[in-house]
Amino acid sequence: MAFYLGVDVGTTKIAALALDSTTGAVIAQHETAVDAETTSAADKARGRSEWDAERAASHVFECIANTLAQAGRVPIAAVGVTGQMHGMVLLSAENKPITPFIGWQDQRCQESAPGREGNYIAWMMQLAGLGGYARTGCPPATGYMGSTLFWMAANGDERVVRSSGCCSGVHASFMADYIVMRLTDEPAMTDPTNAAGSGLFDVAAGRWNRPLIERLGLCQDVFPPVMKSCSVAGGVTAEAAAATGLAVGTPVCVACGDNQASFAGSVANPGEMALANIGTGAQISAWVPFLLTVPSVDTRPHLDGGYLLVGAPLCGGYSYQLLRDFFRTVGQTLFNVPADRDPYDEMNRLARGAPPGADGLKCEPLFTGTRLDPDRRAAWSGISPANFTPGHFARSVLEGVAEQLRLYYADMLENGVKPRGSLVCSGNGVRRNPLFGEILSSALNMPLRLPASTEESASGAALVAAVGAGEFPNLQAAAARLVQYR
Repeated sequence: MAFYLGVDVGTTKIAALALDSTTGAVIAQHETAVDAETTSAADKARGRSEWDAERAASHVFECIANTLAQAGRVPIAAVGVTGQMHGMVLLSAENKPITPFIGWQDQRCQESAPGREGNYIAWMMQLAGLGGYARTGCPPATGYMGSTLFWMAANGDERVVRSSGCCSGVHASFMADYIVMRLTDEPAMTDPTNAAGSGLFDVAAGRWNRPLIERLGLCQDVFPPVMKSCSVAGGVTAEAAAATGLAVGTPVCVACGDNQASFAGSVANPGEMALANIGTGAQISAWVPFLLTVPSVDTRPHLDGGYLLVGAPLCGGYSYQLLRDFFRTVGQTLFNVPADRDPYDEMNRLARGAPPGADGLKCEPLFTGTRLDPDRRAAWSGISPANFTPGHFARSVLEGVAEQLRLYYADMLENGVKPRGSLVCSGNGVRRNPLFGEILSSALNMPLRLPASTEESASGAALVAAVGAGEFPNLQAAAARLVQYR
Protein backbone atom coordinates (compact mmCIF):
# COMPACT_ATOMS: atom_id res chain seq x y z
CA MET A 1 0.00 0.00 0.00
CA ALA A 2 1.33 3.44 -0.96
CA PHE A 3 -0.08 6.93 -0.52
CA TYR A 4 0.53 9.86 -2.84
CA LEU A 5 -0.13 13.55 -2.30
CA GLY A 6 -1.61 15.67 -5.09
CA VAL A 7 -1.72 19.48 -4.86
CA ASP A 8 -3.64 21.82 -7.18
CA VAL A 9 -2.73 25.51 -6.99
CA GLY A 10 -5.79 27.18 -8.48
CA THR A 11 -6.92 30.73 -9.11
CA THR A 12 -9.26 30.99 -6.14
CA LYS A 13 -8.33 27.98 -4.00
CA ILE A 14 -5.64 25.43 -3.27
CA ALA A 15 -6.66 21.79 -2.97
CA ALA A 16 -4.65 18.84 -1.70
CA LEU A 17 -5.52 15.17 -1.31
CA ALA A 18 -3.92 11.92 -0.27
CA LEU A 19 -4.60 9.00 -2.61
CA ASP A 20 -4.41 5.28 -1.78
CA SER A 21 -2.83 3.69 -4.87
CA THR A 22 -4.18 0.24 -4.00
CA THR A 23 -7.86 1.17 -3.99
CA GLY A 24 -7.93 4.57 -5.69
CA ALA A 25 -9.66 5.99 -2.61
CA VAL A 26 -9.04 9.54 -1.45
CA ILE A 27 -8.28 9.11 2.24
CA ALA A 28 -7.97 12.82 3.02
CA GLN A 29 -8.73 16.07 1.25
CA HIS A 30 -8.50 19.73 2.16
CA GLU A 31 -8.87 23.05 0.41
CA THR A 32 -7.66 26.53 1.32
CA ALA A 33 -8.81 29.84 -0.15
CA VAL A 34 -6.14 31.80 -1.99
CA ASP A 35 -5.72 35.08 -0.13
CA ALA A 36 -2.75 36.46 -2.00
CA GLU A 37 -4.02 39.01 -4.52
CA THR A 38 -2.17 42.33 -4.43
CA THR A 39 -3.85 44.07 -7.39
CA SER A 40 -4.71 47.65 -6.52
CA ALA A 41 -8.24 48.92 -7.16
CA ALA A 42 -6.94 51.14 -9.97
CA ASP A 43 -5.10 48.24 -11.60
CA LYS A 44 -8.15 45.98 -11.26
CA ALA A 45 -10.13 48.54 -13.20
CA ARG A 46 -7.46 48.25 -15.93
CA GLY A 47 -7.80 44.47 -16.01
CA ARG A 48 -4.60 43.65 -14.14
CA SER A 49 -4.21 40.49 -12.03
CA GLU A 50 -1.26 40.40 -9.61
CA TRP A 51 -0.57 38.04 -6.72
CA ASP A 52 2.00 37.50 -3.96
CA ALA A 53 3.72 34.22 -4.91
CA GLU A 54 5.28 33.68 -1.50
CA ARG A 55 1.98 34.20 0.30
CA ALA A 56 0.41 31.68 -2.08
CA ALA A 57 3.20 29.24 -1.16
CA SER A 58 2.41 29.67 2.53
CA HIS A 59 -1.23 28.76 1.78
CA VAL A 60 -0.03 25.64 -0.08
CA PHE A 61 2.07 24.54 2.90
CA GLU A 62 -0.91 25.12 5.21
CA CYS A 63 -3.19 23.09 2.93
CA ILE A 64 -0.73 20.19 2.79
CA ALA A 65 -0.36 20.21 6.59
CA ASN A 66 -4.13 20.09 7.08
CA THR A 67 -4.49 17.26 4.56
CA LEU A 68 -1.82 15.15 6.24
CA ALA A 69 -3.31 15.81 9.68
CA GLN A 70 -6.66 14.59 8.37
CA ALA A 71 -4.99 11.50 6.89
CA GLY A 72 -3.43 10.57 10.19
CA ARG A 73 0.02 11.44 8.90
CA VAL A 74 0.29 8.36 6.70
CA PRO A 75 3.69 8.07 4.97
CA ILE A 76 3.57 9.88 1.61
CA ALA A 77 5.60 8.12 -1.08
CA ALA A 78 5.77 11.11 -3.45
CA VAL A 79 4.16 14.50 -4.17
CA GLY A 80 2.67 15.82 -7.40
CA VAL A 81 1.86 19.48 -8.00
CA THR A 82 -0.27 21.12 -10.65
CA GLY A 83 -1.72 24.57 -11.14
CA GLN A 84 -2.76 27.31 -13.53
CA MET A 85 -0.61 26.81 -16.61
CA HIS A 86 -0.52 30.46 -17.66
CA GLY A 87 0.84 33.48 -15.86
CA MET A 88 4.34 33.97 -14.43
CA VAL A 89 6.50 35.37 -11.66
CA LEU A 90 10.03 36.63 -12.29
CA LEU A 91 12.64 35.21 -9.92
CA SER A 92 16.09 36.46 -8.99
CA ALA A 93 19.26 34.38 -9.34
CA GLU A 94 18.60 33.37 -5.70
CA ASN A 95 15.09 32.13 -6.66
CA LYS A 96 13.32 34.97 -4.84
CA PRO A 97 10.26 36.66 -6.40
CA ILE A 98 11.14 40.09 -7.80
CA THR A 99 7.75 40.71 -9.42
CA PRO A 100 4.22 39.78 -8.42
CA PHE A 101 2.80 36.63 -9.98
CA ILE A 102 0.96 38.02 -13.02
CA GLY A 103 -1.99 35.68 -13.53
CA TRP A 104 -3.75 34.24 -16.55
CA GLN A 105 -6.62 36.73 -16.21
CA ASP A 106 -4.29 39.71 -16.60
CA GLN A 107 -5.29 41.93 -19.53
CA ARG A 108 -2.24 44.20 -19.89
CA CYS A 109 -1.32 42.76 -23.29
CA GLN A 110 -4.67 43.91 -24.66
CA GLU A 111 -3.68 47.50 -24.00
CA SER A 112 -2.58 49.65 -26.95
CA ALA A 113 1.16 49.40 -27.44
CA PRO A 114 2.85 52.83 -27.29
CA GLY A 115 3.54 54.25 -30.72
CA ARG A 116 1.68 51.44 -32.48
CA GLU A 117 -1.81 51.00 -33.88
CA GLY A 118 -2.63 47.68 -32.23
CA ASN A 119 -2.12 45.98 -28.88
CA TYR A 120 0.84 43.95 -27.66
CA ILE A 121 -0.57 40.66 -28.98
CA ALA A 122 -0.88 42.13 -32.47
CA TRP A 123 2.70 43.40 -32.18
CA MET A 124 3.89 39.90 -31.22
CA MET A 125 2.08 38.38 -34.20
CA GLN A 126 3.68 40.94 -36.52
CA LEU A 127 7.17 40.23 -35.20
CA ALA A 128 6.61 36.47 -35.39
CA GLY A 129 5.72 36.70 -39.08
CA LEU A 130 3.60 34.36 -41.14
CA GLY A 131 3.61 30.92 -39.53
CA GLY A 132 5.67 32.15 -36.59
CA TYR A 133 3.32 30.49 -34.12
CA ALA A 134 2.71 27.36 -36.17
CA ARG A 135 4.74 25.14 -33.82
CA THR A 136 3.52 26.52 -30.50
CA GLY A 137 0.15 24.75 -30.51
CA CYS A 138 -1.64 28.02 -29.76
CA PRO A 139 -1.54 31.69 -30.71
CA PRO A 140 -0.32 34.23 -28.12
CA ALA A 141 -2.84 35.54 -25.62
CA THR A 142 -2.79 38.01 -22.78
CA GLY A 143 -1.90 36.42 -19.45
CA TYR A 144 0.50 33.90 -21.00
CA MET A 145 4.09 33.85 -19.76
CA GLY A 146 5.50 34.70 -23.19
CA SER A 147 3.09 37.61 -23.68
CA THR A 148 3.76 39.07 -20.24
CA LEU A 149 7.53 38.86 -20.76
CA PHE A 150 7.11 40.63 -24.10
CA TRP A 151 5.07 43.36 -22.37
CA MET A 152 7.82 43.77 -19.77
CA ALA A 153 10.51 44.02 -22.45
CA ALA A 154 8.47 46.48 -24.52
CA ASN A 155 8.04 48.65 -21.43
CA GLY A 156 11.75 48.91 -20.70
CA ASP A 157 12.45 45.98 -18.35
CA GLU A 158 16.04 45.24 -19.40
CA ARG A 159 16.11 42.08 -17.27
CA VAL A 160 14.22 40.10 -19.92
CA VAL A 161 15.54 41.72 -23.12
CA ARG A 162 17.80 39.80 -25.50
CA SER A 163 20.39 42.57 -25.66
CA SER A 164 21.00 42.36 -21.93
CA GLY A 165 22.97 39.15 -22.41
CA CYS A 166 22.40 36.63 -19.65
CA CYS A 167 19.32 38.39 -18.22
CA SER A 168 21.27 39.13 -15.03
CA GLY A 169 20.39 35.67 -13.72
CA VAL A 170 16.63 36.30 -13.55
CA HIS A 171 14.25 33.62 -14.75
CA ALA A 172 10.51 33.22 -15.16
CA SER A 173 8.46 30.62 -13.35
CA PHE A 174 4.91 29.31 -13.48
CA MET A 175 3.13 29.30 -10.12
CA ALA A 176 3.09 25.50 -9.72
CA ASP A 177 6.80 25.36 -10.58
CA TYR A 178 7.45 27.98 -7.92
CA ILE A 179 5.69 25.76 -5.37
CA VAL A 180 7.90 22.77 -6.34
CA MET A 181 10.95 25.02 -5.94
CA ARG A 182 9.79 26.06 -2.46
CA LEU A 183 9.24 22.44 -1.44
CA THR A 184 12.61 21.22 -2.72
CA ASP A 185 14.90 24.27 -2.88
CA GLU A 186 15.88 23.14 -6.38
CA PRO A 187 16.10 25.81 -9.13
CA ALA A 188 12.76 26.49 -10.79
CA MET A 189 12.11 24.09 -13.67
CA THR A 190 9.07 23.17 -15.74
CA ASP A 191 7.68 20.39 -17.93
CA PRO A 192 6.24 20.44 -21.49
CA THR A 193 2.63 20.70 -20.29
CA ASN A 194 3.33 23.95 -18.45
CA ALA A 195 5.87 25.25 -20.95
CA ALA A 196 3.29 24.96 -23.73
CA GLY A 197 1.09 27.32 -21.71
CA SER A 198 3.63 30.09 -22.29
CA GLY A 199 2.80 30.40 -26.00
CA LEU A 200 6.53 30.13 -26.84
CA PHE A 201 7.12 26.37 -26.68
CA ASP A 202 7.70 24.15 -29.70
CA VAL A 203 5.17 21.41 -28.99
CA ALA A 204 6.44 19.23 -31.85
CA ALA A 205 10.11 19.31 -30.84
CA GLY A 206 9.47 19.44 -27.08
CA ARG A 207 11.70 22.47 -26.42
CA TRP A 208 11.54 26.24 -26.26
CA ASN A 209 10.89 27.85 -29.65
CA ARG A 210 14.20 29.70 -29.80
CA PRO A 211 13.71 31.29 -33.27
CA LEU A 212 10.40 32.79 -32.12
CA ILE A 213 11.85 33.97 -28.81
CA GLU A 214 14.67 35.60 -30.79
CA ARG A 215 12.25 37.42 -33.10
CA LEU A 216 10.35 38.77 -30.09
CA GLY A 217 13.57 40.21 -28.68
CA LEU A 218 13.44 38.19 -25.45
CA CYS A 219 16.39 36.73 -23.59
CA GLN A 220 16.60 32.95 -24.08
CA ASP A 221 18.01 32.44 -20.59
CA VAL A 222 14.92 33.80 -18.86
CA PHE A 223 12.95 30.65 -19.67
CA PRO A 224 13.18 27.73 -17.20
CA PRO A 225 14.73 24.36 -18.12
CA VAL A 226 12.20 21.80 -19.35
CA MET A 227 12.17 18.38 -17.65
CA LYS A 228 10.28 15.24 -18.62
CA SER A 229 6.74 15.12 -17.23
CA CYS A 230 6.32 12.84 -14.18
CA SER A 231 10.04 13.05 -13.39
CA VAL A 232 11.28 13.84 -9.88
CA ALA A 233 12.42 17.43 -9.37
CA GLY A 234 13.92 16.92 -5.90
CA GLY A 235 13.21 16.01 -2.31
CA VAL A 236 11.36 17.89 0.43
CA THR A 237 13.70 20.12 2.45
CA ALA A 238 13.84 20.23 6.23
CA GLU A 239 12.22 23.68 6.20
CA ALA A 240 9.32 22.52 3.99
CA ALA A 241 8.97 19.33 6.04
CA ALA A 242 8.57 21.35 9.24
CA ALA A 243 5.87 23.51 7.62
CA THR A 244 3.90 20.71 5.94
CA GLY A 245 4.39 17.49 7.89
CA LEU A 246 5.97 15.73 4.91
CA ALA A 247 9.06 13.66 5.60
CA VAL A 248 12.42 15.17 4.66
CA GLY A 249 13.51 13.85 1.28
CA THR A 250 10.02 12.89 0.05
CA PRO A 251 10.23 12.95 -3.77
CA VAL A 252 8.44 15.87 -5.44
CA CYS A 253 7.70 15.61 -9.16
CA VAL A 254 8.11 18.45 -11.60
CA ALA A 255 4.83 20.37 -11.76
CA CYS A 256 2.37 19.91 -14.61
CA GLY A 257 -0.43 21.90 -16.24
CA ASP A 258 -3.83 21.76 -14.58
CA ASN A 259 -5.64 20.92 -17.82
CA GLN A 260 -3.50 17.82 -18.31
CA ALA A 261 -3.70 16.90 -14.62
CA SER A 262 -7.48 17.19 -14.66
CA PHE A 263 -7.61 14.99 -17.76
CA ALA A 264 -5.36 12.38 -16.13
CA GLY A 265 -7.41 12.40 -12.92
CA SER A 266 -10.77 12.17 -14.72
CA VAL A 267 -10.40 10.12 -17.89
CA ALA A 268 -9.87 6.38 -17.52
CA ASN A 269 -9.92 5.70 -21.28
CA PRO A 270 -8.42 8.62 -23.24
CA GLY A 271 -9.22 7.19 -26.68
CA GLU A 272 -12.95 6.87 -25.94
CA MET A 273 -13.74 9.82 -23.68
CA ALA A 274 -13.79 13.61 -23.98
CA LEU A 275 -13.44 15.89 -20.97
CA ALA A 276 -15.45 19.02 -20.26
CA ASN A 277 -13.90 20.95 -17.40
CA ILE A 278 -16.10 23.68 -15.94
CA GLY A 279 -14.57 25.92 -13.31
CA THR A 280 -13.98 29.65 -13.55
CA GLY A 281 -13.36 28.97 -17.24
CA ALA A 282 -14.45 26.11 -19.48
CA GLN A 283 -12.55 23.65 -21.66
CA ILE A 284 -13.33 20.71 -23.90
CA SER A 285 -10.41 18.30 -24.31
CA ALA A 286 -9.77 15.22 -26.42
CA TRP A 287 -6.59 13.13 -26.48
CA VAL A 288 -4.93 12.17 -29.77
CA PRO A 289 -1.83 9.96 -30.12
CA PHE A 290 -0.20 12.20 -32.73
CA LEU A 291 0.40 15.89 -33.37
CA LEU A 292 -2.73 17.38 -34.93
CA THR A 293 -3.51 21.01 -35.69
CA VAL A 294 -7.12 22.16 -35.55
CA PRO A 295 -7.95 25.82 -36.26
CA SER A 296 -9.06 27.72 -33.13
CA VAL A 297 -8.13 24.75 -30.88
CA ASP A 298 -4.97 24.53 -28.76
CA THR A 299 -2.67 21.52 -29.22
CA ARG A 300 -1.02 20.77 -25.87
CA PRO A 301 1.49 18.06 -24.92
CA HIS A 302 -0.02 15.42 -22.67
CA LEU A 303 1.80 14.03 -19.68
CA ASP A 304 3.04 10.71 -21.01
CA GLY A 305 2.65 10.81 -24.76
CA GLY A 306 0.26 12.17 -27.33
CA TYR A 307 -1.48 15.53 -27.24
CA LEU A 308 -4.61 17.11 -25.88
CA LEU A 309 -6.74 19.12 -28.28
CA VAL A 310 -8.29 21.81 -26.13
CA GLY A 311 -11.06 24.23 -26.98
CA ALA A 312 -11.00 26.95 -24.36
CA PRO A 313 -13.55 29.75 -24.76
CA LEU A 314 -13.20 32.73 -22.44
CA CYS A 315 -16.43 31.81 -20.70
CA GLY A 316 -17.60 29.20 -18.25
CA GLY A 317 -18.41 29.40 -14.58
CA TYR A 318 -17.28 33.02 -14.69
CA SER A 319 -20.13 33.89 -17.07
CA TYR A 320 -22.70 32.35 -14.72
CA GLN A 321 -21.04 34.13 -11.81
CA LEU A 322 -21.50 37.49 -13.55
CA LEU A 323 -25.22 36.82 -13.88
CA ARG A 324 -25.33 35.75 -10.22
CA ASP A 325 -23.60 39.00 -9.21
CA PHE A 326 -26.13 40.97 -11.26
CA PHE A 327 -29.04 39.27 -9.50
CA ARG A 328 -27.37 39.86 -6.15
CA THR A 329 -26.93 43.58 -6.90
CA VAL A 330 -30.59 43.88 -7.91
CA GLY A 331 -31.63 42.20 -4.66
CA GLN A 332 -29.45 44.51 -2.55
CA THR A 333 -30.38 47.68 -4.41
CA LEU A 334 -34.13 47.21 -4.79
CA PHE A 335 -35.12 44.88 -1.97
CA ASN A 336 -32.42 45.24 0.73
CA VAL A 337 -31.46 41.56 0.43
CA PRO A 338 -28.45 40.88 2.71
CA ALA A 339 -25.16 41.18 0.82
CA ASP A 340 -23.99 37.75 1.95
CA ARG A 341 -27.03 35.94 0.56
CA ASP A 342 -25.96 33.86 -2.45
CA PRO A 343 -28.66 33.46 -5.13
CA TYR A 344 -26.77 30.62 -6.86
CA ASP A 345 -29.02 27.76 -5.71
CA GLU A 346 -32.16 29.74 -6.53
CA MET A 347 -30.75 30.48 -10.01
CA ASN A 348 -30.19 26.76 -10.55
CA ARG A 349 -33.75 25.97 -9.45
CA LEU A 350 -35.22 28.61 -11.75
CA ALA A 351 -33.02 27.52 -14.66
CA ARG A 352 -34.32 23.96 -14.30
CA GLY A 353 -37.84 25.32 -14.46
CA ALA A 354 -37.17 26.89 -17.87
CA PRO A 355 -37.55 24.51 -20.85
CA PRO A 356 -34.64 23.38 -23.06
CA GLY A 357 -33.91 26.16 -25.51
CA ALA A 358 -35.15 28.73 -22.95
CA ASP A 359 -38.21 29.50 -25.12
CA GLY A 360 -35.98 30.96 -27.83
CA LEU A 361 -33.68 33.04 -25.60
CA LYS A 362 -30.10 32.69 -26.85
CA CYS A 363 -26.98 33.84 -25.04
CA GLU A 364 -23.45 34.26 -26.33
CA PRO A 365 -21.70 34.44 -22.92
CA LEU A 366 -18.50 36.05 -24.27
CA PHE A 367 -18.27 38.82 -21.68
CA THR A 368 -14.49 39.14 -22.14
CA GLY A 369 -14.35 38.31 -25.83
CA THR A 370 -12.49 35.40 -27.39
CA ARG A 371 -8.77 34.77 -27.70
CA LEU A 372 -8.91 35.67 -31.39
CA ASP A 373 -11.37 38.54 -30.96
CA PRO A 374 -10.86 40.09 -27.50
CA ASP A 375 -13.16 43.03 -28.30
CA ARG A 376 -16.18 40.78 -28.81
CA ARG A 377 -18.79 40.95 -26.06
CA ALA A 378 -21.71 38.93 -24.72
CA ALA A 379 -25.14 39.18 -26.29
CA TRP A 380 -28.66 37.93 -25.72
CA SER A 381 -31.08 37.51 -28.60
CA GLY A 382 -34.65 36.32 -29.03
CA ILE A 383 -35.89 38.14 -25.94
CA SER A 384 -39.68 38.03 -25.66
CA PRO A 385 -42.26 38.62 -22.93
CA ALA A 386 -42.41 34.84 -22.42
CA ASN A 387 -38.69 34.36 -21.74
CA PHE A 388 -37.82 37.64 -20.00
CA THR A 389 -37.43 35.90 -16.62
CA PRO A 390 -34.50 35.15 -14.30
CA GLY A 391 -34.85 31.40 -14.93
CA HIS A 392 -34.72 31.78 -18.71
CA PHE A 393 -31.69 34.05 -18.46
CA ALA A 394 -29.91 31.62 -16.15
CA ARG A 395 -30.61 28.66 -18.43
CA SER A 396 -29.58 30.61 -21.52
CA VAL A 397 -26.14 31.29 -20.03
CA LEU A 398 -25.62 27.58 -19.28
CA GLU A 399 -26.77 26.63 -22.77
CA GLY A 400 -24.57 29.35 -24.25
CA VAL A 401 -21.44 27.99 -22.55
CA ALA A 402 -22.35 24.46 -23.70
CA GLU A 403 -22.77 25.73 -27.26
CA GLN A 404 -19.31 27.28 -27.22
CA LEU A 405 -17.82 23.91 -26.20
CA ARG A 406 -19.91 22.09 -28.82
CA LEU A 407 -18.47 24.32 -31.54
CA TYR A 408 -14.92 23.43 -30.52
CA TYR A 409 -15.75 19.72 -30.42
CA ALA A 410 -17.33 19.97 -33.87
CA ASP A 411 -14.11 21.55 -35.18
CA MET A 412 -12.15 18.61 -33.78
CA LEU A 413 -14.42 16.07 -35.49
CA GLU A 414 -14.21 17.93 -38.80
CA ASN A 415 -10.43 17.74 -38.64
CA GLY A 416 -10.15 13.99 -38.15
CA VAL A 417 -10.66 13.36 -34.44
CA LYS A 418 -12.55 10.15 -33.75
CA PRO A 419 -15.96 10.73 -32.11
CA ARG A 420 -15.93 10.00 -28.39
CA GLY A 421 -18.38 7.65 -26.73
CA SER A 422 -18.83 9.48 -23.43
CA LEU A 423 -18.33 12.89 -21.87
CA VAL A 424 -16.54 13.19 -18.55
CA CYS A 425 -17.47 16.37 -16.71
CA SER A 426 -15.24 17.80 -14.01
CA GLY A 427 -15.17 21.00 -12.00
CA ASN A 428 -17.47 22.76 -9.56
CA GLY A 429 -19.55 24.22 -12.37
CA VAL A 430 -21.12 20.80 -12.92
CA ARG A 431 -20.85 19.35 -9.41
CA ARG A 432 -22.80 22.25 -7.90
CA ASN A 433 -25.30 22.38 -10.74
CA PRO A 434 -26.35 18.98 -12.14
CA LEU A 435 -28.51 20.74 -14.74
CA PHE A 436 -25.35 22.08 -16.35
CA GLY A 437 -24.09 18.52 -16.81
CA GLU A 438 -27.37 17.51 -18.45
CA ILE A 439 -27.15 20.50 -20.80
CA LEU A 440 -23.56 19.63 -21.74
CA SER A 441 -24.46 15.99 -22.34
CA SER A 442 -27.32 17.02 -24.62
CA ALA A 443 -25.30 19.65 -26.52
CA LEU A 444 -22.41 17.26 -27.19
CA ASN A 445 -24.66 14.23 -27.70
CA MET A 446 -22.75 11.97 -25.32
CA PRO A 447 -23.69 10.19 -22.10
CA LEU A 448 -22.29 11.86 -19.00
CA ARG A 449 -19.68 10.42 -16.58
CA LEU A 450 -18.84 12.15 -13.30
CA PRO A 451 -15.53 11.35 -11.58
CA ALA A 452 -15.76 10.08 -8.04
CA SER A 453 -13.02 12.51 -6.99
CA THR A 454 -14.21 16.06 -6.45
CA GLU A 455 -10.69 17.44 -7.02
CA GLU A 456 -9.78 16.06 -10.42
CA SER A 457 -6.62 18.13 -10.95
CA ALA A 458 -5.24 17.22 -7.54
CA SER A 459 -6.08 13.56 -8.27
CA GLY A 460 -4.19 13.82 -11.54
CA ALA A 461 -1.22 15.32 -9.69
CA ALA A 462 -1.31 12.36 -7.28
CA LEU A 463 -1.21 9.99 -10.28
CA VAL A 464 1.81 11.91 -11.58
CA ALA A 465 3.47 11.28 -8.22
CA ALA A 466 2.67 7.56 -8.45
CA VAL A 467 4.27 7.38 -11.91
CA GLY A 468 7.25 9.44 -10.77
CA ALA A 469 7.77 7.06 -7.83
CA GLY A 470 7.76 4.09 -10.24
CA GLU A 471 4.57 2.36 -9.10
CA PHE A 472 3.03 2.67 -12.59
CA PRO A 473 4.82 2.66 -15.96
CA ASN A 474 2.73 5.58 -17.26
CA LEU A 475 -0.32 7.70 -16.52
CA GLN A 476 -2.69 5.73 -18.72
CA ALA A 477 -1.96 2.62 -16.66
CA ALA A 478 -2.46 4.57 -13.42
CA ALA A 479 -5.72 6.16 -14.63
CA ALA A 480 -7.13 2.87 -15.94
CA ARG A 481 -6.67 1.33 -12.50
CA LEU A 482 -7.45 4.24 -10.18
CA VAL A 483 -9.89 6.67 -11.82
CA GLN A 484 -13.42 5.92 -10.61
CA TYR A 485 -16.86 7.29 -11.48
CA ARG A 486 -20.01 7.94 -9.52
